[in-house]
Amino acid sequence: MANPEVAERRRFCSQCGSPVGRGTDGQPGRTEGVCERCGTPFSFTPKLSPGELVGGQYEVLGCLAYGGLGWIYLARDRNVNDRWVVLKGLLDSGDTAAMEAAVSERRFLAEVEHPNIVKIYNFVQHPDPRDGTMVGYIVMEYVGGQTLKELRSRPGPDGRPQPLPVAQAIAYALEVLPAMGYLHGLGLLYCDFKPDNVIQSEEQVKLIDLGAVHRINDWESATYKTDGYCAPEVVTTGPSVTSDLYTIARSLAVLTFDFDYSKAYKTQLPNPTQVPLLARHDSYYRLLLRATDPQPAKRFRSAQEMVDQLTGVLREVLAVEDGQPRPGVSTLFSPERHAFGTDTDTWPAAPAPAEVVAGMAVPQVDPADPAAGFLATAASTDPADLIGMLSAIPTRTVEVRLRLARTRIELNDLQGAINDLNELARTEPPDWRVHWYWGLVALARNQPRHARTSFDTVYSLLPGEAAPKLALAVTEEHLGNRPAATRYYDLVWRTDRSAVSAAFGLARVRLSQGDRAGAVAVLESVPDSSSQYLPAQLAAIRALTRDRDPAELTEDDLVKAADRLESLTLEAERRTRLAIEVLNAARAWVLAGRPGASRSGPRKDVLGCALTDRDLCGGLERAYRTLARLAEDPDRRTALVDRANAVRPLTWV
Repeated sequence: MANPEVAERRRFCSQCGSPVGRGTDGQPGRTEGVCERCGTPFSFTPKLSPGELVGGQYEVLGCLAYGGLGWIYLARDRNVNDRWVVLKGLLDSGDTAAMEAAVSERRFLAEVEHPNIVKIYNFVQHPDPRDGTMVGYIVMEYVGGQTLKELRSRPGPDGRPQPLPVAQAIAYALEVLPAMGYLHGLGLLYCDFKPDNVIQSEEQVKLIDLGAVHRINDWESATYKTDGYCAPEVVTTGPSVTSDLYTIARSLAVLTFDFDYSKAYKTQLPNPTQVPLLARHDSYYRLLLRATDPQPAKRFRSAQEMVDQLTGVLREVLAVEDGQPRPGVSTLFSPERHAFGTDTDTWPAAPAPAEVVAGMAVPQVDPADPAAGFLATAASTDPADLIGMLSAIPTRTVEVRLRLARTRIELNDLQGAINDLNELARTEPPDWRVHWYWGLVALARNQPRHARTSFDTVYSLLPGEAAPKLALAVTEEHLGNRPAATRYYDLVWRTDRSAVSAAFGLARVRLSQGDRAGAVAVLESVPDSSSQYLPAQLAAIRALTRDRDPAELTEDDLVKAADRLESLTLEAERRTRLAIEVLNAARAWVLAGRPGASRSGPRKDVLGCALTDRDLCGGLERAYRTLARLAEDPDRRTALVDRANAVRPLTWV
């Protein structure tokens, strides 16, 4: 710093909190003096000067920055290859609480060693130039780079500070959270996390200020906080693991969008109607809401839990931004048990609730549960037998009771499942899995509104998981809420191309909205490695031809459907049935006057038939006779021959 001094707006008495050192009548305020209200001395000048030697080995080079707990100096370590180090002292050596915090910092930091936390080398003392009293200085690793606050302050095209891309900010948080979890594992709380305290150094970020750290059960030490970042309960009940996670979420919000975080929105977030980013990335918004919930018990319980959900949100954000899928394995849900809504004989009808419930992912068993081993071996047991086995277990753990409820749903004993779940809700701490199974029960009962409420709760608690979004998508589809169904199906499919139920659902909803091209595009995006690739191709053919107004059909639609059918390997009866659908659509188009027909280019045909009524009727006759030969039922065979005769072109023979 060319001119190291504390801004007047940040000068307050360490004893009574009154403003001190403020200028009047255009004259600058004094940096040293006595508080007019309580008489406590204050000093806001650096205690070290360039060239001064601290602790016999650290040569001061100058001031780097200042903060609520102390000046930060750059120094050269003469004893270790002249490496650069950072010295952190007290802002006002008359501040008893600050001195206690520095001593606490020295004690705790001896235990800390993490790649994303600045290293502490030493703790030295040096006389105060005013009165000769010894002042403590922490000697820390020098980390070059910019703080996240500085990165957030970069001007945009309009000259104003520009928010960070949300994916970039999340990536920073995902590096910081393990460091925070490491501190929590040592029984320490960071207390005062904010963008100022994180530096990006090359390909790594580091926490650089541990001045507010103290032990989790320390109720005596002063707690340092920053308005706009700290949790509201810190003032009354003190900091906690959940309040630390709160500060990370608040920092994410500050980094990614503009809002008055220190005043109007000091303890809350603006809503998506005010911030387009939150409307675009609903999962991100829900994650911020959970992490900053006014009730600490409703927030993330650990840094790892927040990492898991934030990672899922990041995958989704990236997939939305660049269109590239980012699949990931969930630690909370199994994969889909069965793809639903993929039956091409009924497509594009929405899948029945029972089919959805049977295909949905299921929550993973907590491996710490005493019955986890037994439940793992019971995976292939017949549900009816499993009910008896589970009921006979003497210790009815949470996992056993949840498995009972799930098995009753599979057996369609929905009232029994509800009784099990209601008992769990009464006797155990809140558990998102209860809401999940309540949602499945409501869906099985064809009560989509109740199902939506339960699945929405799970989504808010687990915003990084795909399963709640898929459940909401199919629920909204059953409710006829096409925009919402489209949004959720699209989020799931963009992120993970193995979630084939989402692809079929998205295609159905787009088709119902008249977007046939969009429906076909989704079905075409099902990878050929998927077990549902063939059904997706067949659904695409039907999307192009089934239930079409001839005036809406185009020559290209018919040719694409025919070419797709000819490229597939199908058994004879199925191929012939689809051929009949395509040929009938083509004939209807021809009889309607061939709207939108190509006026130039080579002559086109569909399944070997020229686009004329006579040729198409001939193709239909051959197809019906092929089906008749394949039919085993005599009456069915006769009916197909009659259809062939009815459509047969008029000939002399």
